[in-house]
Amino acid sequence: MTVRYIRVNPTVDLFAPVTRAFGNIAVIGKVTDTGSPPADVAQVGVPLMFTDPAEARRQAPGDLGASIGLAFRQSPGPSVVWGVRVDDAPDYGTALDAVAALDVQLVVLANVPLDSASGTANGSPGAIALLARHVDEVSQTGGDGKERMGVAMLTKGSADPSIVNGALASDRMVYVAHQSDEDAAAAVAGTIAGHAPHVSMLLKQVQITSPPFTPSQIQTLNGTEVETGPVPSGPAGLGVNWLTTPSLIPGQGVYLGEGYTGSSAPGKKKFIDIVRTVDDVSFRLKAQLIKTIGNLRISRSGLRALVGQMESVLDPLQRAEVLDSYRIDIPLLRLLDKNPASLTPSEGAQINNAHAQRVVEALVTVEYAAAVHRLNIALKFQ
Repeated sequence: MTVRYIRVNPTVDLFAPVTRAFGNIAVIGKVTDTGSPPADVAQVGVPLMFTDPAEARRQAPGDLGASIGLAFRQSPGPSVVWGVRVDDAPDYGTALDAVAALDVQLVVLANVPLDSASGTANGSPGAIALLARHVDEVSQTGGDGKERMGVAMLTKGSADPSIVNGALASDRMVYVAHQSDEDAAAAVAGTIAGHAPHVSMLLKQVQITSPPFTPSQIQTLNGTEVETGPVPSGPAGLGVNWLTTPSLIPGQGVYLGEGYTGSSAPGKKKFIDIVRTVDDVSFRLKAQLIKTIGNLRISRSGLRALVGQMESVLDPLQRAEVLDSYRIDIPLLRLLDKNPASLTPSEGAQINNAHAQRVVEALVTVEYAAAVHRLNIALKFQ
């Protein structure tokens, strides 16, 4: 056998983190009986994936196909929309159960406005209340990557935000006031889907026909904002967005007047992009770190490698100005860096417990680089 002066034993352990879509939509709605349906017409409760709006209208004529087509009309818009048919006497609860397993981030009920019947009627949850419960529950218990938001519209011409109350006032919901004959919820969902999670939805164009509200109606929807004084207020917000046509934007297009979620309560996420960014960054960290489970050692070198894995996710986000800054703190690493002889009994016990229980705690603090929503300028002529 030849003497090998340089011995190379290659091993391959390549790892690419799984990625998560941010703009897939599920639309639940009725299908109209045309008398001569296609052989592959949508069946009740069976999810169908669409990438072509014409195909959606063919397989799901009626509310379902029209709403899917309207979502695809947005530019930028979604690349994938799932459709789930309900019967003429719709069982939205069962349809939402079918949607729970789908890889979607936005859920819409086709052409179902929020009113007393679809909200909470006689103590029982209506269709939109079921949607709000679905997005809350699946986001909390549906598994990694299943976090999602619901989008619903008020009845045409309604400018009363008080209808969003109780369980409906969720930061996992997006509500929109409109004056359109089309499905404004599907249109807004398509607009949200077309933008990256960190992009604010304020003044993003919606491809729909909707005459603007009056200034007094907008104030009712938004609440009063303080524009003068030493500390002018930011967006007020009562949990409902509206469609508007700003005179400062050429073209007379229709735009989202704000980017609120359905809840402005303390401790909740007030803006759509915050919810979506938290979901996105959380999944990126989990997808990157899954390879460390069962492999990384609870040691100084192991925990430093853990910090490096987290930095590989957060550094690109900071460079892209999604995050303004971040800080990673692993209390156990600080103890392992100390001279073993200088450890107190309590610190030694913490290290032993970590080794015995095989659990490491880390704190990642990020500063989110939010977008400007209000700009106050003091213009002084001299």
